[in-house]
Amino acid sequence: MDTLADITLALNRALAEQRLVSLSPAEVRPLIGRGGPLLIERAAAHLGAPMDSRALEQLHERFARHARGLQQSNESTAVLFPGVLAGLEALNALGLKIAVVTNKQQRLALELIARHGLGRWVQTVVGGDECERRKPDPQPLHMACERLQVSTARALMVGDSLNDVLAARAAGMPVVCVPYGYNEGNDARMLPCDAFIESVSELPSLLEGESAPVRAAE
Repeated sequence: MDTLADITLALNRALAEQRLVSLSPAEVRPLIGRGGPLLIERAAAHLGAPMDSRALEQLHERFARHARGLQQSNESTAVLFPGVLAGLEALNALGLKIAVVTNKQQRLALELIARHGLGRWVQTVVGGDECERRKPDPQPLHMACERLQVSTARALMVGDSLNDVLAARAAGMPVVCVPYGYNEGNDARMLPCDAFIESVSELPSLLEGESAPVRAAE
């Protein structure tokens, strides 16, 4: 889901409360990755605004509040990437269980999923604030597998960033990547994954056509 505009707006509203200047979407994009707390740290560093841990925590709380507020006020402009709906429907038709593992806060992720009608295909959601450690640590993936009642050896990670690849490798999962997302400003096509697809809609064919993981860029 493309949430760059929402993240930028929520961040700028939080920054404005601290009398800090706004950032453009182009400036925010490479700051995204590994969860909201690190986004706030990176934004403060980018603006040359040193803050202690308490100030950063308060700024993150305000950012999270504004992000939730976008959902509640119908200001959110988040959109699904092409092929997501078709891909999820086809994966469900294959009888596969689906989990969303995100570094976003659990509540915000659930609201986004509900808003876009994805809940009928997603069995569980693991948010960044549910675990002691966010991706690239494998803990969130282990939690998702436990909830789905599948072993990591029988699971597949689909991601769009180095965080996703590292988490999958640490969890012992194969990983397939797509080219969109943020990836902290780096080219997603260079990710060291097992296979690369242009869209989630291509994943069912890949799974049905391959008896073993394929090797490709990303």
